[in-house]
Amino acid sequence: MRKLTVWILVFTALLTLSGCNKQMVDLTYSYERAILSLPNGEVIEGKVSSWTDFEDGDQIQVRIDGKTYLVHSSNIVLISD
Repeated sequence: MRKLTVWILVFTALLTLSGCNKQMVDLTYSYERAILSLPNGEVIEGKVSSWTDFEDGDQIQVRIDGKTYLVHSSNIVLISD
């Protein structure tokens, strides 16, 4: 009976968390394309060869067509096709 109670509690917790539009595990780590906006208004779009986000800030570093850009996360869209 105790195992059943534990499973019911775990199941209820999972349903509650999923109802908040939050994922338990996010496995999307690869992106093929990116669109970013530079401070001068220029828009860059291209194939992503690598990207990195930083835990202690809102910057994303992305490499497109041999150039490396460091942009605020609000100025970039990463696309997974």
